Amino acid sequence: MAAHSLSKLPTTISALIPDHRTKSDSRPNSLLSPWLGANSLSLPPSSLRVRTQESKLHPFSATVCLSLPTANAGIVSSTEKVPKWSWRAIKSFAMGELEARKLKFATTGTEAILMGILIEGTSLAAKFLRVNGITLTKVREETIKLLGKADMWFFSPEHPALTEEAQRVLDWAVDKKKKSGNSGEITTSHLLLGIWYEGESPGHKILAGLGFNEEKAKELESLSTKPGFIDG
Repeated sequence: MAAHSLSKLPTTISALIPDHRTKSDSRPNSLLSPWLGANSLSLPPSSLRVRTQESKLHPFSATVCLSLPTANAGIVSSTEKVPKWSWRAIKSFAMGELEARKLKFATTGTEAILMGILIEGTSLAAKFLRVNGITLTKVREETIKLLGKADMWFFSPEHPALTEEAQRVLDWAVDKKKKSGNSGEITTSHLLLGIWYEGESPGHKILAGLGFNEEKAKELESLSTKPGFIDG
């Protein structure tokens, strides 16, 4: 069943988002919304909610490493095999991006990726979080407390830009898998541990506030690196 599902996954995250625009529509892109149709209105910049990290955004048009973007081209050379992301990791990232849009955030941050892991829900990382009392509802509540509510009239972009912290999480996951020397895929556990080790990020602060700690991080890492472990 997992193999059947994986075969249907898109090769890029953009394929997960429908695009209803037609070639015959010559109006500017600012007046078009793939979610609301061609009649959507473009709001003035003054009405957009800007998060404090917006000055540290990383564009989504980074180098793509098997469906998830990596900003550091030096992580993977052209002569070596590129680590693959598990389908659960890809789906978790996609769900995090959609959650950022649902909360009307201008960016996809570590807190959104954390929520994406819990929304996907079937990975070791998601199960580990729930066993330790960290649920989607709690993370969402803590996210709003930490970052505040968005302006109700703000519409998130189709792909909310990654914050630098979120980008470093993806890069850390790729680098960690490479350095392990093990075969297999980059999993949601790599994503979760990357969030934890990004110490000043909202995702880390939320995890710490809900009882996640270094001991639990080491326990998760131990579970996810056992011989034969498959989380894809």
